Amino acid sequence: MAAGPRTRRMTRRVLPGILLPFVMAAAAACGTSADPAADLAVHPDTRPAGAPFAHPGVLVGKAQLTAARDHVARKEEPWLSAYQKMSGSKYAALDYKAKPYATVECPPDTRPGQGCVEEREDAIAAYTQALLWNITGKKAHADKAVQIMDAWSGTVKRHTEGNAGLQTAWAATSWAKAAELMQYTYDGWADGDELKFQRMLRDVYLPEVQSGSADFNGNWDLLMADATMSMAVYLNDQAAFDKAVGHFRTRVPAYFYLSSDGPLPVKPAGSDIDTPAKLQTYWFGQKTFKDGLAQETCRNFKHASYSLAATSHIAETAWHQGLDLYGEVKDRLAAALEFHSKYQLGAAAPEWLCGGKVQRDMGPDTEVGLSHLRGRLKMKLPETEKLTREQRPEGTDDLFVAWETLTHAQSA
Repeated sequence: MAAGPRTRRMTRRVLPGILLPFVMAAAAACGTSADPAADLAVHPDTRPAGAPFAHPGVLVGKAQLTAARDHVARKEEPWLSAYQKMSGSKYAALDYKAKPYATVECPPDTRPGQGCVEEREDAIAAYTQALLWNITGKKAHADKAVQIMDAWSGTVKRHTEGNAGLQTAWAATSWAKAAELMQYTYDGWADGDELKFQRMLRDVYLPEVQSGSADFNGNWDLLMADATMSMAVYLNDQAAFDKAVGHFRTRVPAYFYLSSDGPLPVKPAGSDIDTPAKLQTYWFGQKTFKDGLAQETCRNFKHASYSLAATSHIAETAWHQGLDLYGEVKDRLAAALEFHSKYQLGAAAPEWLCGGKVQRDMGPDTEVGLSHLRGRLKMKLPETEKLTREQRPEGTDDLFVAWETLTHAQSA
């Protein structure tokens, strides 16, 4: 799999059917070594100054692409079913038509928006087509991914209205995953078009998300950090990467509670949510705090689940870049996954939890976190494993999560 720095145009063509010995040589950089202990040993707490970014390395690494392709070729589960679900989706169609907008307007209320659904779906379609290119080797999928991205880079100028930050984060996460795969696995994306796409991310998307959103519900901040890190790796932008790491390190402890935090949750950095009364309101009226509870648990599980996915995405991308953010939050993330999986599976909510009523609407958001905590660290997460198996093959939420059983499942 040829990937790495290039002069003017990086050497990036990676044909499906990569030789396994090369993949194993790259595995340490991608977090999928045959020796988990050795794999863990090469991920420090900080990235070396000036270290190059590993590519492809936005959520999905080289060895993971190869593993997915090999599992599908051997018709192994759950990867085959995951591939079939992806290839049968509307996003996989070779006649898919992008619908770009110059201004994407996403109000936070019941007013109709403009371009919001289209942007999210087109970004997921570009990523889907990029994955299909890597699994099947069919050039038509590569061309379609590029076509979708070029349509938007030649059109979009701004995001407006109250949900602009969240919308931008959702779309940017998928755009960056798609662009990363195409930059390093396909040589048919014209230099000028690729540079135009990079400028789009730098000018239209990155400024909207990289500063985070301290006073909003925490899923905003984590989704913005996910988008920032994804774009940073694709753009080889160390400063943006560092901002995302900073947001991760302050927001994750303020979003998922552990008893070691004390009687109250951690205050969100940069916000004025700094009294017991304000924290209780911010946590949707919750007065009792136990390991794994999330800031939005009593709102609904859907938003807490977004944050589980975003947290796992950030840590996974950092892992591919040689930075072990998982190690900083593994107990917190495991507790949150187990807590929400338990009640999602149907356990009765006690009276202390959200007044005994929870909204069980988690999305396809557990695969990436489980793959590290259970797959690499061998931690026991029985509730999460059970839920993940029941949800497989995890598809897409049509927002920012897509096809993670295919790329990250560790076993059937």
